[in-house]
Amino acid sequence: MRLLLHICCAPCTIYPLQALRGRGDEVTGFFYNPNIQPLLEFRRRMDTLEDYARQTDVPVLWHRNYGLARFLREVVFREQDRCRICYFLRLSRTAQLAVSEGFEGFTTTLLYSRFQNHELVRTIGKQLAKEHRIPFVYMDFREGWREGIAASRKIGLYRQPYCGCVYSEAERYGSIGALKEQ
Repeated sequence: MRLLLHICCAPCTIYPLQALRGRGDEVTGFFYNPNIQPLLEFRRRMDTLEDYARQTDVPVLWHRNYGLARFLREVVFREQDRCRICYFLRLSRTAQLAVSEGFEGFTTTLLYSRFQNHELVRTIGKQLAKEHRIPFVYMDFREGWREGIAASRKIGLYRQPYCGCVYSEAERYGSIGALKEQ
């Protein structure tokens, strides 16, 4: 199956790429992450993925525009629902591109992370599959969590300490109170 794999970052790509190729899928990556901030973090994740994609010979379609303004317009005043909005933004663009480029299905590396709301990602993926008439390939990549981490460390990939948005960064470093209205 020709699959479009939404990629959040290089370390989260290792196991899903291995699993998908292992079942015979032809995988093309898609980097679209308007949630990532600051700009230097966005660029560092892109650069790391470019290096990894070269090493593993995986083609990647790039959305290189820094889309933080779009993400913030969607999330501000709805912060408690930010992950659902973020998943929808990224997977919606992936499904649209998969259809327009003739892929046979789409999936995401978000299904790899133990820190993502796995069932919500799955639900949104299925909803978008129905809407765009293209299969969402669901696989629970979390089973390869430790394997992916070990591999990313072994090859020296940059491993970011938070999901990507300003809210996840604040939560990671224990300062979410600074983002809440006082």
